[in-house]
Amino acid sequence: MSGGGHQADEVRRRRLRWRARRGLLENDLVMARFFERFESDLTDDDVAGLDRLLDLGDGELLELILGRCELDAASATPQMQRVLGMLRSV
Repeated sequence: MSGGGHQADEVRRRRLRWRARRGLLENDLVMARFFERFESDLTDDDVAGLDRLLDLGDGELLELILGRCELDAASATPQMQRVLGMLRSV
C-alpha cells in the first residue's frame, strides 16, 4: 500500500507499533507518545517514513529525535522528514 491516504489496516499499525519498541527507554517513551497522538491519523506515507526511521539504530534515532543531528539529505525521504517532525513534536 502506498500513497497519502489514511492507514486503515489495523494489523499493519499494530505490527508497526510492535516494531517501534526500542532498546532505549527514551525512544520507547517518545514512540508511546507518538502513537497516542498520531496513530489514528497516520497515512500510508507516514507509515512508510516511520518504517524507514525504525531501520536506524537506537542511538542514531534518539539523536535525530532530540535534534542533535539531521537526516542525511541524500538518503532521507519526504516521508521520513515528516515523521521525524512528528516525533520531535511529542
